[in-house]
Amino acid sequence: MNCRAIAFDLDDTLLRDDLSVSDFTVDTLREVARRGVRVIPCSGRARDSMLPIVRRIGCADCFVACNGSEVWSAGGELLHRSLLTTDTTRDIAAFGRRHGVYMQTYQGAHFYFTEEGYWADAYARSSMLTGFFTPDLEGFLAAHDICKILMMGEVEHIAAMLREGQPLFAGRASVTCSKPYFLEFNPPDSNKAHGLEIAGKLFGFTLGETMAFGDSLNDLSMLQAAGCGVCVANAREDVRAQVGRVCPSNGEDGVARYLRQTLLQDSAKEVCP
Repeated sequence: MNCRAIAFDLDDTLLRDDLSVSDFTVDTLREVARRGVRVIPCSGRARDSMLPIVRRIGCADCFVACNGSEVWSAGGELLHRSLLTTDTTRDIAAFGRRHGVYMQTYQGAHFYFTEEGYWADAYARSSMLTGFFTPDLEGFLAAHDICKILMMGEVEHIAAMLREGQPLFAGRASVTCSKPYFLEFNPPDSNKAHGLEIAGKLFGFTLGETMAFGDSLNDLSMLQAAGCGVCVANAREDVRAQVGRVCPSNGEDGVARYLRQTLLQDSAKEVCP
């Protein structure tokens, strides 16, 4: 393929399990950029949770946030946003209340959550965002522009909610998972392929000219739409089954190794950090 852009998920794909980006990966991405290929991080994270990672990489042309609901410049200026309707956010919140799960949404550098304790604390640590307890989440949703609602719970419960929620909100919201214990709601036209397509129109590439990397259900749209879709070895089995190519795991700098071996065409010896 004529690769003019690379797109990659962050958590469990580019980031190691300790949420770091290795020097080897940074050097690889910067070499890709030096050769004229666009570098586009694509995550379910919100803008302010992605910005420190974008700055660490140092060569992104723009980034796709909130599962494709937003596209931002590398400096954090909004280029595109899709929103959930107020009626839909109300019904999503009612769905979460009925199932008795933790819920949160986002505004700027903060997240707003319904239950204090484990889920909120863990999310604050992993996202680098500050959270605020918001028991009247429905009122908050009605008063703000919303592009993502996140629910958290036990893996089996979230899987059951995904099966129920996708047909229930068909045409009103995109329902997906980035981790087995996350259930994510975005506007109906929002997924990573759509966000990446918008980035391509702004920066001069098509999905067919893109190499994309991911691990989970919220990555599947861009993995299937890209000219070359690649799963990390630690990807969900149901995602791997639908994507033919596999690279080493996130803990082995799999994205960078694959880029070295294919796009940069380094020898096997040079691939090892």
